Amino acid sequence: MADPFRFGAVILAAGASVRMGTPKQILAVGGKPLVVRAAEAALDSPAWPVVVVVGAHAEAIRPLLARLPVLVAENASWPEGMASSIRTGVGVLDRFSRSLDGVLLAVCDQTAFSGKVIARLLEAQQTTGRTIAAAHYGGRNGVPALFLRTHFASLGRMIGEEGARSLLNGDPERVAAVDLPDLAADLDTPEDYAALGEAR
Repeated sequence: MADPFRFGAVILAAGASVRMGTPKQILAVGGKPLVVRAAEAALDSPAWPVVVVVGAHAEAIRPLLARLPVLVAENASWPEGMASSIRTGVGVLDRFSRSLDGVLLAVCDQTAFSGKVIARLLEAQQTTGRTIAAAHYGGRNGVPALFLRTHFASLGRMIGEEGARSLLNGDPERVAAVDLPDLAADLDTPEDYAALGEAR
């Protein structure tokens, strides 16, 4: 019998939330901070361990995660952009277990992110055998996305603000794209948050 597929999750939550004007990671949606919602979504899946990468607002975010079984990794290089958080998170996972088969990358400001979304990505990867399974919305592939270990080295070399965009959209033959249009909605501005009816 084949060994079960094992993957960890990395929640990227290190940004400064400049456009929001306040740390969006701690904004409440459905009564829970966004970063907690994202971490719980990952925990509601086979992913283990779950790593939350913090940076600009680490002191505000850490206490919110204290009761959850997650690893909190601080990215001192967060001003560089999202790639530095990907490097941090993937590095922590790789040190945690050399036997992981993959990593799920996710952000904390997509309100439709859930354990069911992760299940669909996992199913797409397992069914197609492709090395990446990514959410498809807004005409392109994006996060959340599941990467097999073969991409760990590339993820660990990324620089700048682009994140994993080049891997997700460079070669369609290696990506299983899963239509998840609801994930196009993220929270970047006070207007985005107010539109949810959550702002007070």
